[in-house]
Amino acid sequence: MQTMTSFEEKLKGYAHPEVLVSTGWVAEHLRDSQVRVVEADEDVLLYEVGHIPGSVKLDWHTELQDPIERDFVDRSSFESLMEEKGISDGATVVLYGDKNNWYATYTFWLLKLYGHADVRVMDGGRVKWEQEGREWSRQEPRHESGDYRAQEPDTAIRAFRDEVFRQSEENKPLIDVRSPAEYKGELLHMLDYPQEGAQRGGHIPRARNIPWGMAANAGDGTFKTAEELRALYAEKEGITPNMDVISYCRIGERSSHTWFVLSYLLGYDNVKNYDGSWTEWGNLVGAPIEK
Repeated sequence: MQTMTSFEEKLKGYAHPEVLVSTGWVAEHLRDSQVRVVEADEDVLLYEVGHIPGSVKLDWHTELQDPIERDFVDRSSFESLMEEKGISDGATVVLYGDKNNWYATYTFWLLKLYGHADVRVMDGGRVKWEQEGREWSRQEPRHESGDYRAQEPDTAIRAFRDEVFRQSEENKPLIDVRSPAEYKGELLHMLDYPQEGAQRGGHIPRARNIPWGMAANAGDGTFKTAEELRALYAEKEGITPNMDVISYCRIGERSSHTWFVLSYLLGYDNVKNYDGSWTEWGNLVGAPIEK
């Protein structure tokens, strides 16, 4: 089991170590009124099976998405959602979830999009908490309503299709974080998500395939060290911190994990997440693809 000392040593290599906390840190702050622990899972039923005591659930599908447009909830709805969950804009929000914190980083990105200052991720997520035999709860917590004022969306971290066109034409770094089969066009969509597929398979021209999961350790879902991450992106692929980078996947969830790694763990200055991703590009009239 990873000791606190080894975790602290790992943090020293990251550009922004303050955004990552250990399971031990979370356990020590469960009753801290300034900290709100939030679970965000790909499998939205896991929270009811068992969650970290006092944590609240954010459902990416029903709560974070606009019910009419293909977009996130607007600023006003986001504020209301945060207040309902007992989150104030000055709170420390700690996110965790399943599958290497896949949707935890997606929610982190959305919180940053609306300007939340203090957002963190629990390294290892549900898997690590469970491996260490820590306490689960099925009791839904009761928190007082929060007081939340969001900022205008920060478009500096979000890419739209016209910008992606330019990025491809200028041969600037595009990272396709999907599986090799999706990247090659052998798989139109992830098998569990046929509704989020596309008419065409393949990838955006000149995009490089670096699957998102390569940034995490297979055993416990924790993030790899800064040295290992630099080897993955800069040394192997030549994608360095001074470059403008756009990551994408299917709907922007897996690519948010890569965005988080590059922006916060490695300190890249200009990384954007293209949440339109392949469900937009693969269905877009006139958009070129490669296989």
